[in-house]
Amino acid sequence: MKTPLPRMDQDDRRWWKTAVVLRRKIHRYPELGRREFRTTALIAGTLKAARIPFRRIRPTGIVAWLEGRRGGPCVALRADMDALPLDEAVRWPGRSRRPGVMHACGHDAHTAMLLATALKLARRRDRLAGTVKFFFQPDEEASGGATLLVRQGALSSPQVDAVFGLHVNPRLPSGTVGVKAGPLMASVDRFTLTIRGEGGHGAYPHEGRDAVVIASHAVQALQTLVSRQVDPVEPVVVSVGVIEGGRRFNILAEEVKLVGTVRTLSDEWRRKIPAYMKKTVFGVVRSLGGRCRLEYEALGDSVVNDPSMAEVARSAAVKALGLRRVISLDRPSMGGEDFSEYMRRTPGCYVYLGSGADARSRKPWHHPAFFLHDESMAWGIRYLSVLAEESLRRLTANFRR
Repeated sequence: MKTPLPRMDQDDRRWWKTAVVLRRKIHRYPELGRREFRTTALIAGTLKAARIPFRRIRPTGIVAWLEGRRGGPCVALRADMDALPLDEAVRWPGRSRRPGVMHACGHDAHTAMLLATALKLARRRDRLAGTVKFFFQPDEEASGGATLLVRQGALSSPQVDAVFGLHVNPRLPSGTVGVKAGPLMASVDRFTLTIRGEGGHGAYPHEGRDAVVIASHAVQALQTLVSRQVDPVEPVVVSVGVIEGGRRFNILAEEVKLVGTVRTLSDEWRRKIPAYMKKTVFGVVRSLGGRCRLEYEALGDSVVNDPSMAEVARSAAVKALGLRRVISLDRPSMGGEDFSEYMRRTPGCYVYLGSGADARSRKPWHHPAFFLHDESMAWGIRYLSVLAEESLRRLTANFRR
C-alpha cells in the first residue's frame, strides 16, 4: 500500500514557497564549482535582509549561524551549490538559461532548502539549545569545496559538535527520508593514464605504434582489476570516463589520455588499486610497444555515518514526517561525496531526502532530464528544522551527563 505524502500545514507552505522562489533563481542561472558568484550573492543578500550573521569563505562559500542558548553545543547543516556541465533537456519555465550548464543533481534545491531553514529557525532562535551553523558549500562535484570550508575555519569558533548533510534522491518516494548508519558512500579517486605510441600514416599501421589501439586494450585490461583481481564480494568500481587522442582520421595517434574514477568502500583496497592498475595496464601497453604514465589522485574518503548521529537523524525524521516515512537503507552506494571531509573531524550523518513522485522526477542524478519534485522541498525544510533542534537537545543532554 502506498504511503500518502505528509500534509503541509500553513508554516510548511510558507517556507516551501520561499524555497521554490529561491530555487527558481538559482536553477535559471546555474554555476560551476568555485564560480558560484551569483548564487553566493543571492544567499548573502537573503541572510543580510533577515539579519542572520554570516561570513564568506573564499572564493564562493558562506558560513552563517544562529546563536540560541549561550555555551550550548553547536551543530552544522550543509548544502552544496554547484551545477554540472550539461544542457538541460526538460523544457519548463524555470529551466537553465545558461547553455551547457544545469543543476542536474539537486544542489539548487539543497541551497534553497537550507536557506529557507535558516530563515525559519531565525524566527525562533530563542528555542535553540545552542548554535546552528549553515554551510553553503561550493564545488562539491570536484570534491574540493568541503576542504575549502574546513581550511578556512568553518568547523571552529564555535567548535562544531555534529554535522549533518542532506541530498535529494529520486530513487526514494517524495516525502521520505533515507537513513543508514555506517558506510553510506564510497571513496572517490581519479586516475589519468597517458599512453604514448608512435605516429605514422593510417594506411601503413605496421610502421607506427597506434596509441588508440593500445589505449583500447588498456581500457579492457582495467576491467579485469575488478572482475579477476578483486574479491567478488568486495565493492570496487573502476570506470573510464574520458578518452582523448588523435589529430586526424588518417594519422596514427601518438598519444591517448584516459581519465577515470575508482570507487571503494575498503581502505585496504583503496591502497591496493593503484599498484594493481600500474602492473596490469603497464604490462599490456608495453607488450604492444607503447609507454605509459599513471597519475593517481585521492579526491575524497568514504562517507561513514556515525551510529549515534544516524540515530539522531532517524529520530528527527520520525518526529518530522512520521515513522512510515523513514526508510532504513540497507546498502551503501558507490557514489561519492566530499561531505566526508567534515566527518573526518567531527561526528556526523548524511541522509537522503526522497524526491521521486512520478516518472519525470525519477530521472537519475547527472541526467540531462533530471527534474526535481518541488514539493519534496517542503519536507526537507521541515526535516532540517527539526533535525537542528533535536540534535542540539540530544547533545545538550549528553553534555549534562
